[in-house]
Amino acid sequence: MQLPKVCIIGAGSSGLIACKYFQDAEIPFDCFESSDRIGGNWVFKNKNGMSSAYRSLHINTSRKQMEFRCYPMPKNYPDFPHHSQVLDYFESFVDHFKLRPRITFNTSVVDAVRETNGLWSVSLSSGETRSYDILVVANGHHWDPQMPEPAFPGSFNGQQFHSHYYIDPTDPVDCRGKNICIVGMGNSAMDIACELGNRGIAKQVFLSVRRGTHILPKYMGGRPLDVFLRHPGEKPKFYEYIIPGRLFERIGYSVIHRRVKAIVGEPEQFGLPRVNHRFGQTHPTISNEIHIRLGSGDVLPKTNIARLDGDQVVFADGSQEPMDIIIYATGYKISFPFFKQEYVDTKANDVRLFKRMIHPDYHNLMFLGLVQPLCSIMPIAECQARLMTKYITGTYHLPSQAHLEKDMSRQHEEMKSRYVASKRHTIQINCQEYTYDLYKEEKYGLRRARAHGFSLPITAKAEPREQADQIKGAHQYA
Repeated sequence: MQLPKVCIIGAGSSGLIACKYFQDAEIPFDCFESSDRIGGNWVFKNKNGMSSAYRSLHINTSRKQMEFRCYPMPKNYPDFPHHSQVLDYFESFVDHFKLRPRITFNTSVVDAVRETNGLWSVSLSSGETRSYDILVVANGHHWDPQMPEPAFPGSFNGQQFHSHYYIDPTDPVDCRGKNICIVGMGNSAMDIACELGNRGIAKQVFLSVRRGTHILPKYMGGRPLDVFLRHPGEKPKFYEYIIPGRLFERIGYSVIHRRVKAIVGEPEQFGLPRVNHRFGQTHPTISNEIHIRLGSGDVLPKTNIARLDGDQVVFADGSQEPMDIIIYATGYKISFPFFKQEYVDTKANDVRLFKRMIHPDYHNLMFLGLVQPLCSIMPIAECQARLMTKYITGTYHLPSQAHLEKDMSRQHEEMKSRYVASKRHTIQINCQEYTYDLYKEEKYGLRRARAHGFSLPITAKAEPREQADQIKGAHQYA
């Protein structure tokens, strides 16, 4: 039986784990990477300009929570590795599983069109066009900068840029001895504010925020804060079968919030806006240093920007400050530049997919890592790649279209009711709950596949590879 041929867009962390699982199952695939090396967002100063890594960047989730389950990180790595160590890990991963020959570098997908026969016609930057039975999108969602919308009124005489382009205190602009306003309260905003706020670098750093956000330390009790959580790639714990996910989440978040409040305090104690929502309703910010910088006066909290006035920034509370540089740490847009047609609606960053993976109308269009997890994306992408492999090889079948639509709508509405309404939370997930849901779905899909005689949900129409029996070894994923 001939397996369908797959196109993987991107060789970042999500694309790489798909390559590994597909190769194990002998699924014919091509992986296209626009840069000259693997690693995506973890390649410092990536040739394709899509990396957001700055020179001092370290991960915010712990090493144990970030690693692929099929390939643990080196034990001699620190709890929170530097971006260069993370990239070395991915390079080692690729070489260990001999994936490098399967990736075509310096080649972008410039257009992907679904033909009337269901095949995907993929046009490459090389000028070549190829046909595929399945398209797997793994291009990431932290590369297309989102500036404030609407833009702040007025004009600014100084320099301004998005945090995506920040490298260090002298690149892309010299921040030394300057008054700097950083807009945002996410991880990048905190990291950059703390770095520039060190005495002797910036003259003064201002942190402009529009609403309160819970700030978590990296360590609690001498251990990484996330160490007690189940690794998303592991089999669910017994209590996850007993206690409803929302209730377990409420209990867990309540315990964490009380401990953080007792040890660190609340944001308003440091001059930041009071948090007006429950813990867990927004993506928390991770920082051990911001409280010190705020308490030392190295970083001064400010309200949202009201308008720009030449060399002054006027804030919503009526205060104004002379400013040389504005850095917008205001997130990213979800973008698929290779879709010239309307296959995916990305308005307001709101993308509706079955299990956050499969297009409801085009079941041969799938997405890897298109989630905003409270944990790291790597183990989530691994769980998704495992389910995709089962789907492609016929050991998992989708539910009926009616059930698929109902389940997708239910998850979408739950997400909107659980998290604060903003572009940052449109693809938010709770890692343990989401992977538990995927684990259950694998079991249901296996039953459906068995009832259909393990037929292939997506039949092979594209030009086949030379292997005589592509299905060989596929059932090891059943």
